Amino acid sequence: MENHTLRSVDDVEAALKQHDYIADRGLATTVYLALKLNKPVFLEGEAGVGKTEIAKVLAVILDTRLIRLQCYEGLDVNTAVYEWNYTRQMLQIRMLEARGDGRADAQHEIFAPEFLIRRPLLQAIEDKLPQAPVLLIDEIDRSDEEFEAYLLELLSDWQITIPELGTVKASRPPVTIITSNRTREVHDALKRRCLYYWIDYPSFEKEYRIVLLKVPGMEERLARQVVNFVQELRRFDLYKLPGVAETLDWSAALVALDQKELSESAIGDTLGALLKYQDDVTLVHGNVARELLQRVRQP
Repeated sequence: MENHTLRSVDDVEAALKQHDYIADRGLATTVYLALKLNKPVFLEGEAGVGKTEIAKVLAVILDTRLIRLQCYEGLDVNTAVYEWNYTRQMLQIRMLEARGDGRADAQHEIFAPEFLIRRPLLQAIEDKLPQAPVLLIDEIDRSDEEFEAYLLELLSDWQITIPELGTVKASRPPVTIITSNRTREVHDALKRRCLYYWIDYPSFEKEYRIVLLKVPGMEERLARQVVNFVQELRRFDLYKLPGVAETLDWSAALVALDQKELSESAIGDTLGALLKYQDDVTLVHGNVARELLQRVRQP
């Protein structure tokens, strides 16, 4: 789907920035090509670097619906694509029996579209909005390989086969964003159907701009100290390095506590907003935090 307000990579970059998403040129180019070529985007990167957010912002920019499928182990067709409303079907069968209708008629009537419960993938294919929806398939690496294989038909031909009804084909492909935290490798067959982009941890300047943009009331001095601290912390061998989402959470917590600059006590009190595993908190608390604080408070 080509959007008439996004005629160039510059337009995409400007639109994302206008909606408080600071994108690298490479990411803006990938999004533009996805819109121009009707191709899904496959975004990989560590948790918290802005992969999911790009889909949310795109839905706002395109003024369309966001349809989100959150992946997990054991995800199946009934949850992701469709299932039959068995309760309504049983009631329909009883009504048919009461009327004395034959079995052939019952088979035809109970597998009608009105008995179909549409899950996210089928909703994205059938959507009747003026604009094609944005389909977010989030954290595909958490799903099973069987579900990954099921997606191949959808991503190749933008269609879903329902045995009882036939093939449902999209009149306009949804703008599709697939994300992965790379907890496992996703099969090449799926990646080949997509435009690929890796979202890395941001540079200091980019993360600093993001914090000032996203955290109201943040002092520039405190923002610089926070981002410096987080950037230094990512050099350590932690179980889970903090992403941009954690930087924003920590910044918001410090602002809520009326902090004007980082202090040892403020760090100790708020590490739970930045780090999510006790082993990491234990490692950083104390000497490491003190050492990093001295670095970031230097003129």
